[in-house]
Amino acid sequence: MGLKEKMHELKLKYQGKKMAPAFNAFHTFLFSPNETTHSGGHIRAVDDLKRTMNTVIMALVPCLIFGIFNAGYQHYSAINGFPAEFSLFEHFINWDNFILGVTTILPLVIVSYGVGLIVEFIFAVIKGHEVEEGYLVTGMLVPLIVPVDTPLWMLAVAVVFGVVIGKEVFGGTGMNILNPALTIRAFLFFAYPTWMSGDKVWVHGAVERSEAITAGANLDAISGETVLGYLAQGNTENMYAKYDLSDMFFGFIPGSVGETSTFLILLGGLFLIFTKIASWRIMLSAVIGSLVMGLIFNGVVDFGWIPEYSKFYGLMSFDFWQHLIVGGLAFGIVYMATDPVTGSQTNKGKWIYGFLIGFISVMIRVFNPGYPEGVFLAILLMNVFAPTIDHYVIQGNVKKRLKRTKNATILPNVDADTAQELKAETV
Repeated sequence: MGLKEKMHELKLKYQGKKMAPAFNAFHTFLFSPNETTHSGGHIRAVDDLKRTMNTVIMALVPCLIFGIFNAGYQHYSAINGFPAEFSLFEHFINWDNFILGVTTILPLVIVSYGVGLIVEFIFAVIKGHEVEEGYLVTGMLVPLIVPVDTPLWMLAVAVVFGVVIGKEVFGGTGMNILNPALTIRAFLFFAYPTWMSGDKVWVHGAVERSEAITAGANLDAISGETVLGYLAQGNTENMYAKYDLSDMFFGFIPGSVGETSTFLILLGGLFLIFTKIASWRIMLSAVIGSLVMGLIFNGVVDFGWIPEYSKFYGLMSFDFWQHLIVGGLAFGIVYMATDPVTGSQTNKGKWIYGFLIGFISVMIRVFNPGYPEGVFLAILLMNVFAPTIDHYVIQGNVKKRLKRTKNATILPNVDADTAQELKAETV
């Protein structure tokens, strides 16, 4: 008897018990349950919710692995200086970077999954329903959208808040109106803003060294300013001297753990489109929206409507298409704007929803220089308006069909001449 059959027997033995939902969650994580339907027409397929979530996780794993190496690379480069001639295998993919990245990022993943799944199991046991699989993706997204040195206790508190307030109070997976991962990120930002912004939190050890210097230690400070941080300060010369376009595109820059590599995010997006997990309409329209907003700001600069000494000049003058390769815009568009639960459901609604996400993201970047990143706020805002967008799209379709029906002429089964006379009478 195989493991699958043994687990099925245990499931039948303890069916109806208090902890049955917890056992069933482990049982169905890797195996399809031995259940058959006895009435009605059914389609049996392997693409259930768990497999869908696992597919998204597979698309996120390259970002996680890259983030592990980048955490070490940014730390050692900030201390020893960035290499004059960069070599991928010498300076980036090495054991020092890997060990430092694993020891700093793996605890974030463990806390995210551990705390989140404990909350999910508690609610499943209390309510007596099956453990829902929605947190499988959320648990991976959360450590990828936070700074590398986020305190673990802080992350745990945010996860509890996000799962309970962002999802369970609405009824669980499939009923939430806000993306749980972004709800967690928003909680961290508003509850602990000093740990979510600034020039220290993006590089491992920078905050700790800054505190040691304040206490009187004779150490060199570590600066981990992001590209958006430089632009918000109008310090474009130092930014371009430190990072070139290839660094921005491939991700060799400071930032949240998994958001820096636009190249890997692009590959992940293509994978999700190919597997039909994510909506290409939302992705494309969000890209168009961000480009349009960037072009508008570039036009304001080109026409001389804003002086160079303005605090908005650096981000407004930033080439419109480069907004897509810095910050968390690309990551948010691919992995969070496309959430099928909190996004628009109609095809036309997806175009509107995605366009506004990209448009508002760049707008918030420019007009909020204190925190020059707006994608998570834009997605949360559009999560709230997604049902409204779908409502008006559906109502518009209903009105069009009613108008067609009103103008249609239903003719009886008569000869052609009589049909033309009847049709003329109805005009």
